[in-house]
Amino acid sequence: MILDDFRLTDQVAIVTGAGAGIGRAVAVAFAEAGADVAVAARTQADLDETVRLVEATGRRGLAVVTDVMQEEQLQRLVDTTVEHFGKLSVLVNNAGGTQPRPAMQTSARYFTTAMQFNALAPFLLSKLAAQAMVDTQGGGSIVNVSSRSGDMVMTSMLAYGAGKAALNMVTQDLAADLAPQVRVNAIGVGGVDTQAMEFVMSNDALRAEYEAGTPMGRVGQPRDIAAAALYLASPASSWVTGVILRVDGGTTSPAFQIPVPPITPQT
Repeated sequence: MILDDFRLTDQVAIVTGAGAGIGRAVAVAFAEAGADVAVAARTQADLDETVRLVEATGRRGLAVVTDVMQEEQLQRLVDTTVEHFGKLSVLVNNAGGTQPRPAMQTSARYFTTAMQFNALAPFLLSKLAAQAMVDTQGGGSIVNVSSRSGDMVMTSMLAYGAGKAALNMVTQDLAADLAPQVRVNAIGVGGVDTQAMEFVMSNDALRAEYEAGTPMGRVGQPRDIAAAALYLASPASSWVTGVILRVDGGTTSPAFQIPVPPITPQT
């Protein structure tokens, strides 16, 4: 049956940024599809709750406290997962994000951190995971959680947008290098009801503006992204690599713009 192609029976996945929001939804979805899941984030209590939800499906979960900005911790995450489960099949690079900041207020340090968090860290972890996938089972799938900010012009999103644009190119170029053993795809995520969107969700006027500017008429839910991640991780997408799959409610332009202060003369 075609639905069998969407299963991850007895596969092993790593999901970063899995303490809440999209990462937690992906981890639980993968477990429901039959995978054992190692979840990574910086806060133990958040990971423990995600593991509880994973194990409630009948699959095994493993919490690995990880700061993806520390390269040695990325190696430890992969090594711990393989030692615990015996193999690695799927990696979801979900950890990332940068707060909005007007371009004229964006420092070199802020920009560099955004690039490292959103593009370099996923690249480094992908290299480690790809090698482990090939070593333990001959291949696998990598899914990068990107953003429409990476290909759509938005005010106050220069650092974040540049980081996600870089991640999109990492995805496409890495897919070419690693084919056919390891597939690499990304999800171009629109506005999703997570902590990062709290400033919209808690403001009735902003939320109404966002919904009005989105063809599907609603804010995305973590489950929407989890469903896309499952497709890209599973055999259902076995002939798909190097793709940025847009999951954004149909937006072709920003649903709202963040006000930017004008440049004023220096005195």
